[in-house]
Amino acid sequence: MTKQKFIEQILKINNDLSGQDVEIISDAFDFAKEAHKGQKRANGESYFTGHCIPVAVHVAEIGMDKTLICAALLHDTIEDTEVEIKEIEAKFGKDIAKLVEGVSKLGKLKYQGNERHVESLRKFFVSIAQDVRVVILKLADRWHNLETLQYLPAEKQQRIALESIMIYAPLASRLGMGKLVTILNDLAFPYALPNEYERTRKIMSVQLKKADDSIKKIYRSISSELYQQFGYTPMINNRVKGMYSLYKKLERKNWIIDEIFDLIAIRVVLESVADCYQALGIIHNKYRPVPGRVKDYIAVPKPNGYQSLHTAIFTGDGMIVEIQIRTKEMHEFNESGVASHHSYKNNHLQKGSNKESFAWIEQLREFQDKDLQPATYYKRLRTDFFQDRIFVFTPIGDVIDLPNGASVLDFAYAVHSDIGNHATGGKINGKYVGLKTTLNSGDIAEIITNKKSKPSDKWLEYCVTSSAIGKIRRHLKIEAKDLK
Repeated sequence: MTKQKFIEQILKINNDLSGQDVEIISDAFDFAKEAHKGQKRANGESYFTGHCIPVAVHVAEIGMDKTLICAALLHDTIEDTEVEIKEIEAKFGKDIAKLVEGVSKLGKLKYQGNERHVESLRKFFVSIAQDVRVVILKLADRWHNLETLQYLPAEKQQRIALESIMIYAPLASRLGMGKLVTILNDLAFPYALPNEYERTRKIMSVQLKKADDSIKKIYRSISSELYQQFGYTPMINNRVKGMYSLYKKLERKNWIIDEIFDLIAIRVVLESVADCYQALGIIHNKYRPVPGRVKDYIAVPKPNGYQSLHTAIFTGDGMIVEIQIRTKEMHEFNESGVASHHSYKNNHLQKGSNKESFAWIEQLREFQDKDLQPATYYKRLRTDFFQDRIFVFTPIGDVIDLPNGASVLDFAYAVHSDIGNHATGGKINGKYVGLKTTLNSGDIAEIITNKKSKPSDKWLEYCVTSSAIGKIRRHLKIEAKDLK
């Protein structure tokens, strides 16, 4: 790809770039092209053209600005060429240099289950806590690597695919980048689990053919009804469930496809929250809703910040279809997460309505305990940051984000260290329970405290979160010192 065509493509994706932005991107293009001169990929293609440019395009597609686009063009220059970081800093500034250096320091993340792998993970998550842009760049890099897996040996294909499903896609999910989650999982799926992929693909193909006419009819009907009500045409599109996501759900449902209602979802994007709730009523008046399938993620967002109204309706011709209703801002955030226009501006996370969604990024700083053994570190990492999340309410309606399996004591420490240290029990939905009782998403939890209560070694068995375990251990250490 020529520089002119590259710039044209970038501007097509992001038309907010200024002339000055284009100039620095052009300089980064020339610099990286020269640095990688003569280098080839496994398929024989120029390394710069075949990898650096696509990664930069993906970064733009994710929604990032000129700084990260430049860093994407330059991301392999430190590791794979004679270029030194001071050269990049001198020509492109400290911010771009920091990102390039950050990606280079991560090295190659390999899902091997050994100490070397865990240390790579530790570096990876330290980088998230320091600057989330480094990780966004790494995700774009992984996206393109998955697109070109066919040129690698079979063993390497499966390793890269598995680590993408085990590490990169869950990370994108925690960052709220729903669109990228689907991309990474679906690119990796056929290489990681070829037999399961083929079985899922056949089921998907049959179901999509069956649903086609029904979806078109509902699309037209809803569009007409909402236009009459609001006086404007809502943005309506179809979302077909990702292949890997369908596979995981089929596994949970014993491969009974009739129990999956969200294979195809119709997304309705409106101008205001009030319109969203009104639209839900209009749709339910037109189509019979499936009992128990209405979910209000607007009032109670998912832990990663996702907001939408979900309902499932009977179409009248034997089909059940999910309807997702959200505002334009919610839609953008649901697709792009931390990289969305509303969450990320001028290289900084916004201190707005979605800041709670990324509180876990800050928690990563506490998590980097160098004394943890590799096996323990990896177990805690998966529990705290990659496991399915639940949200639990305090009595005043604050939402506490916890991993699935968290206890009342985990909740207490998540609220405040002092509350955890003096906890004696709790109430879940008004019922008295013990500290080791497991919480469920949607529970209202209240902690009962007593100033005389204090942590014991037994408490460590009650908790699953690193934060709670760490706070208990710190208290026990202080107490042991005081007794000496």
